[in-house]
Formats: sequence, C-alpha cells, structure tokens
Amino acid sequence: MHLQKYVSVFNLGLQNTFVYRWNYFLRALFGVIPLAGTVFLWRAIFRESGGGMRGYDYGSMIYYYLLTILVSNLVTPTEDEWQIAADIREGQINSFLTKPVNYLGYRLSIFLSGRLVYTAVTVLPIALIFVYFRRYIVLPSDPLVYLFAFLSLLMSAFIQFFLTYSLSMMAFWILEISTIVFIVYSFEYFLGGQMFPLDIMPPVVQEVMKWLPFYYELFCPIGIFQGHIHGAEMWQALAIQSGWLLLMWGAANLMWKRGLGHYQAVGG
Repeated sequence: MHLQKYVSVFNLGLQNTFVYRWNYFLRALFGVIPLAGTVFLWRAIFRESGGGMRGYDYGSMIYYYLLTILVSNLVTPTEDEWQIAADIREGQINSFLTKPVNYLGYRLSIFLSGRLVYTAVTVLPIALIFVYFRRYIVLPSDPLVYLFAFLSLLMSAFIQFFLTYSLSMMAFWILEISTIVFIVYSFEYFLGGQMFPLDIMPPVVQEVMKWLPFYYELFCPIGIFQGHIHGAEMWQALAIQSGWLLLMWGAANLMWKRGLGHYQAVGG
C-alpha cells in the first residue's frame, strides 16, 4: 500500500505531463538549431587544427554532442524546481503535512513520470538527428559497456533531481530562487560537459572536475559509453558518482527538514 501511493502519483504525473507533449516535441525539434551551430563550429576548429584533439576527431566530437542531446533529454529535470518552489511559496505543501505522503517521494514520482513522457515525445526528432549523423555513430562492442553506462545514467538522473530538489528548498527562506538556480545551472553547463567534452581540458583541471558533482550529471555516462572512461578510471568514476548520489539524497532530506522547521516556525 505504501508503494501504491507513489504509483498513483506517477500515473497522475503521466496524465498531467502529457498535456504538454507538443511543448516537449517542439523543444526537442528546435534543439537541432544549437546542434547545427556546434557542427559548424567544430568543423571549422578541426579544419584549422588539421587533426584530432585529445582523442577526438570531428566524427567522435559530433557523436559526443548527439549523445549530450539524448542524455540531457533522459535525465535533466524540466520545470521541477519552479513547481516545487511554487508549492512552498503558495502553501501547497500544507496538504502534505497532514497526509502520509513523503514530499520527496511525491516529487520523485512526478520527476520520473515527466522524464518518461518527455522521452516518449522527443524520441522521434532525436532519432531523426541520429539517423542523419549515423556515419559518426560507433556503438560499443562490449555488452558490459552498455550496462555500466546505463548504471551511470540512472545515477546521473537521480543526482540531478536531488540537486534540483535541494535548490528548490531555498524557497523556504527566500521569495525568489531564480538567481540561485541560474548560477548553479551555469556551473552545470560548463562543468557538466554540455559546452565541450571535459576530457579535452588539461589533466590537472580534469582531476579537479572529477571531484565535483557536475562531472557526473552528463559527461560520465557519455564518457563510459564512448570508451573515454574505462578500466580502473571507470570504477573510480562510478564509486565517486555513487558517493555524490548519496550526498545529494542526504542534502535533499536535510534541506526539507530544515526548511520545514523554518516554515512552521514562522507560521507557514
């Protein structure tokens, strides 16, 4: 019965999210525009340099950006932070204080249902992009690579969700969280691998990045899938990613407890 509550929330989330299916479809479709700019940019860079760049050639670089589009659609929360902040600001969380429903579990169910609908709706335009650039796609030959990349992908999704949830809890103390959210997301964009593959950076910089959570939000599962992270380095990456997952989960629970205490203390 305890699990059934969250299954019901998941189903409700599916129905509510599906209402916005055309928004998701158009967002994925117009995601081709920055990809086109990226293709032209790296074509010019590789043409100018006349060769590869730290293990990447033009084809593998384009393949990397194709994978960033796919992984980002699979694991990145969409509007979750604003919805959670609105629940707090508008007093909607009061209903959760009198019901046997854990708010973190409730939001996690909504997140998972949203990712499922978003993936289902955007799979066609993303598939078309992959078909167009198919000559650059090189799939792993080792079945275990798929397993480890999928495991890293799952942890990436939960890390992003728990980080988003923790940021949203700031709404207990401040009225508008958009500035904090955009600052953190700027770090994610640069340090998570959306702007460029992190392993083209100098080795010293890479070593620092590997201890930050952003490294494991996007780059890690892609690096494992492409074979750039393998062997002992892969096991270390998965161990650190697991550690960040536990830390983010702990932070999410701590922020809720502290925020709720403040909310009740001021008569929310």
